[in-house]
Amino acid sequence: MPGRARGIGVRIRTSLAATVVVALVLAAASIVFVVLQRHQLEASLTDVARQQAADVAAQVAKGGTRADPLGGGGDQSLIQVIDQDGAVVAASASIDGEAPVVDLRPAAGDSLVRTSGTLPIGEGEKFVVVARGTDSPDGPMVVLAAQSLETVQESTAVVGELLLIGYPLVLLAVALTSYWLTGRALAPVEAMRRRVATIGGTHELSARVPVPPGSDAVALLAKTMNEMLSRLEAGADAQRRFVGDASHELRSPLATIRATHEIQALHPHTADWSVVSTDVLAELDRVDRLVADLLLLARADEHGLTLQVREVDLDDLIREEAQRLRRIGAMVSVEAPPVRVMADPHHLTRLLRNLGDNAARHADERVRILLGTHGTHARVDVIDDGPGIATDDQARVFERFVRLDDSRARDSGGTGLGLPIARQIARAHGGELTLVVESDTTCFRLLLPLSPMSPPS
Repeated sequence: MPGRARGIGVRIRTSLAATVVVALVLAAASIVFVVLQRHQLEASLTDVARQQAADVAAQVAKGGTRADPLGGGGDQSLIQVIDQDGAVVAASASIDGEAPVVDLRPAAGDSLVRTSGTLPIGEGEKFVVVARGTDSPDGPMVVLAAQSLETVQESTAVVGELLLIGYPLVLLAVALTSYWLTGRALAPVEAMRRRVATIGGTHELSARVPVPPGSDAVALLAKTMNEMLSRLEAGADAQRRFVGDASHELRSPLATIRATHEIQALHPHTADWSVVSTDVLAELDRVDRLVADLLLLARADEHGLTLQVREVDLDDLIREEAQRLRRIGAMVSVEAPPVRVMADPHHLTRLLRNLGDNAARHADERVRILLGTHGTHARVDVIDDGPGIATDDQARVFERFVRLDDSRARDSGGTGLGLPIARQIARAHGGELTLVVESDTTCFRLLLPLSPMSPPS
């Protein structure tokens, strides 16, 4: 159950992370909300005090000291009218006989605001005091209007308590919801994990993971995993075929060597050891070629071919290959104008040899090698006049260890690796090797990048 335990761990960590983030955001939002609410309430009470001061100032402007300071009363608000000497000439009943609550003295028409906690009314709570200056028949006057901030403090306390109560409940809901949603989101991943856990070897690579509906990241992950399994399955199948074919190819010459020696050992007096040696060396040469081909393909599959690229006279290499084919009895005609390419001469020689051997092996009478250019590439056509390749087999000629029909299998020592190796070399050079089938001939066409010194056609 380690996978399931890890899945639960992911759910817990995800839920915890989401809860922590929400806790921080909610705490910050709560603080901002409380501050803004307090500020808004204080601003509202300040506006009330400002309006009271303006109303009383209008009365004082008309009646002077005879004005009645309306609006003040109780222990939540007060009004005072101060003359130019600083004496209180009118006041609310709750503060009658008291000295001015603040020493603000604005000019006529101006207002000043102060928060004070030392007023002689209330129970020590803070007040917001607005002082407004005005002219009157009795001279300059100052009207003081104060509003208690006790309601602001009480409202803020109530909001804070509600937030403290709701805060843990919200976090608990977030944690549970996150845990549940994470489980739902990870359910397809867990199903994929369980399916992959049942794939125990290369013979089970045909299995596929379930793909959830939709096109989200999880569905794309499942599709990608299935594509990966398909590639692994194809690779494993190719590897099994490769090993089986290689084993078969190696058993044939080894069996010949063993049979030759056993026969000669049973009849030592009649043995012609020179013939035995020739046969054994021929089979060993075949084994050596096969092993070399297998090593080249294995290295190419793992790391790619290592090339020592330089400018090469392709026409010279083609003529050398034609001479080699003539020495082994093939009739070869060549048309090769001077063409230079960027290539590894060793690998390019091997490519041309594989194409030449294949053409000579299947030709009825002769082989033609034609060299030219096509755009920015050199083009080499190796043509034989053999029986051709069946349509169904044309797509298989570049597969490893492929054997075609008997009419093109009259070879002595071919391994079925020559054409795959030739194509591998061509592609490593940035070129391509293709099959061009015509009515009475078979042509393998090679394209290689031209040297910068060779003008394109």
